[in-house]
Amino acid sequence: MSIHKTEGIVLKKQDFRETSLIANFYTRDFGKISGILKGIRTDIAKFASTVEPFSHNDIIFYKKINSSLHLISQCEEKNNFSGIRQSVFKISSGSFMMELLDKIMPQEEKNEDIFDLALAALKGLETSDNPHKIITIFKIKILALSGFKPHLDSCVCCGMRINGQSKFSLSLGGLLCQRCIHKDISARSIYRGTVATILHIERNTLQDNLTLGMNPEIKKELDLILNSFLNFHLERELKSQKVLDKLKID
Repeated sequence: MSIHKTEGIVLKKQDFRETSLIANFYTRDFGKISGILKGIRTDIAKFASTVEPFSHNDIIFYKKINSSLHLISQCEEKNNFSGIRQSVFKISSGSFMMELLDKIMPQEEKNEDIFDLALAALKGLETSDNPHKIITIFKIKILALSGFKPHLDSCVCCGMRINGQSKFSLSLGGLLCQRCIHKDISARSIYRGTVATILHIERNTLQDNLTLGMNPEIKKELDLILNSFLNFHLERELKSQKVLDKLKID
């Protein structure tokens, strides 16, 4: 086994046997990893972290060659994001971001840009009075950085630049020009302002995007398009998205 040190954000955790935990981390240097923290439930002082979801930690782990479950020997908390944990909606928002990150990113594939995005989104969520905007920006940015994004620069079928009206195809993963809309009869109309908003967010930092204005119709369509796109390509609705939707209704 080789030993490594990195920083990681806790995606989720679960009890393992009577004394230990298994946790998924998204790390700066190794991408998504799974590790066991032996004895943490009976000897809390053994680790300088409670390994709460979406907390930011320094970790040391032994990387096993023939297993995807590594041994976490040290885990020291850097930021618990206590400001998020004071609001039910912010907790649910943080949980959504971690679940989305967990579902989109493959095991042990390094992507420092996505790590930095997740950390910036959690910091922004902690202080923001508009958690919904943070979530929207996070969805768009993580899709772009992971290579999973919808095709919006041109027609997804013929590649022609779109200057006029277009439709959005979930199954084909992007915009269809007027000549190609027959290729997906279920494609839906989309505002040009919605397309422009997504492209702007893709090309700018999370911090810069926080000042971007969105009218109510654009916000509504962004939610519909992004959630439908994620549900279609992940082949299910995220559990944390259902919680967020219920909180909005309540």
